[in-house]
Amino acid sequence: QVQLVESGGGLVQAGGSLRLSCAASGRTSSYYTTAWFRQAPGKEREFVAAITWSGGTTSYADYANSVKGRFTISRDNAKNTVYLQMNSLKPEDTAVYYCALKGAGASGSYYAKASYAYWGRGTQVTVSS
Repeated sequence: QVQLVESGGGLVQAGGSLRLSCAASGRTSSYYTTAWFRQAPGKEREFVAAITWSGGTTSYADYANSVKGRFTISRDNAKNTVYLQMNSLKPEDTAVYYCALKGAGASGSYYAKASYAYWGRGTQVTVSS
């Protein structure tokens, strides 16, 4: 089993920054894609960013078009933690942000929430105009 705990959410003004953290515990060694999704009120949960670890220090990151150039995903393997640095925040970034893990052998695109086996409870991000 894998447990994920998100932190770092809060209230920020437009143009501000926040850094979210996702701490993983349990049997994480076989999972190599970690992603952030978000869900605004009345909307579907959507992909934000993902980072894939190929072993060692190799990783690959990808982003939704809506956050490219503003958000950065990174990971600290020693701490089993993934971060989402969010800059130039906009009111439309307001949502609950969820961390998710996808197993190395799991099928499906990392853009799809159905591909992820484990989810955190989420952290609220509110951006005021």
